[in-house]
Amino acid sequence: MNSTAPLYEGKAKKVFATENAGEYIVEYKDDATAFNAQKRGEWAGKGATNNAITAHLYPLLEEAGIPTHFIAKLSDTEQRVKAVTIVPVEVIVRNVAAGSFCKRLGLEEGESLGRPVVEYCYKSDALGDPLINSDTAIALGWASEADLTRIRELALKVRDFLTPYFEARGVRLIDFKLEFGKLPSGEIVLADEISPDTCRFWDAETGERLDKDRFRRDLGGEAEAYAEMLKRVTKEV
Repeated sequence: MNSTAPLYEGKAKKVFATENAGEYIVEYKDDATAFNAQKRGEWAGKGATNNAITAHLYPLLEEAGIPTHFIAKLSDTEQRVKAVTIVPVEVIVRNVAAGSFCKRLGLEEGESLGRPVVEYCYKSDALGDPLINSDTAIALGWASEADLTRIRELALKVRDFLTPYFEARGVRLIDFKLEFGKLPSGEIVLADEISPDTCRFWDAETGERLDKDRFRRDLGGEAEAYAEMLKRVTKEV
């Protein structure tokens, strides 16, 4: 299936319409951004790696009872997905204190949390994806109470599947960001991607960062870290 018209270009992906109104093609880019796109860069193979990781994980999540927009991987950088309307509420699930969570609350990075923490952000590049609560999302019509209940349920199911999956491969899943979309039927499904762009991955033994923090913090070795995560994601255990 060939793409027919560009619909949207974000920081890390492009979305194209197809001859089938119910399907899109997503193309993963090599671009990298951080701090609400104030820092920009790129490295060869980033898009292909994120595409491969997402294309490996989404069918596994489907098998675990989590509906997704994923249909098929088309090429190194492209995949076919169901056409959805993105809910403009991003979900962050935290297993361990890290990043902005520590800055806001004065915590030491790596501090264990007594339970998973679910946070919501308004999906807006112009505003820097500000933190919101569920009342705000409902009051402004971004999502209904039923939507948010389902989104939270699915986000925690993703967490419950991915945490032991990565543990078995020597990786601690520190936190991760998810986006959800609605099918024409109204069903909410997992959209976007799961990759080192959207997750914090730490090596379980050394604590080495295997995610976009290498780019954010000028640690170097981004391509190698992403390639290592692809090896671990696809490793049979």
